[in-house]
Amino acid sequence: MEREDLSKKVDLAFLSAFYGGLLTEKQRRVLSLHCEEDLSLGEIADDVGISRQAVHETLTRAASRLEELESVLGVAERFRKIDYGLESALDAMKRKDYARAEYLIKEILSIETAEPSDR
Repeated sequence: MEREDLSKKVDLAFLSAFYGGLLTEKQRRVLSLHCEEDLSLGEIADDVGISRQAVHETLTRAASRLEELESVLGVAERFRKIDYGLESALDAMKRKDYARAEYLIKEILSIETAEPSDR
């Protein structure tokens, strides 16, 4: 599998963790088999009982919906920023760079309190 394909699957799985509940049951199932089980379109088609073309269309619609939700809500990106900021703050604290840790924590707090249009 090419690195780009793997990266797309990882990104879709990540977005699905936040927004998967807003997809249809069929979209969730197909996406899970594709991203988490790494099944081919043909294998997914056999498992779900639909055509390969229907699997492809379902994946495309699910991916579009996840990307649309992230574009509007930005929850996954906020999570990434907060996670990175916390890891960086912890690292700064381990190095006893408390000024840097404090700065990073304030940055994290500003992410959490920003209005959706400011993100």
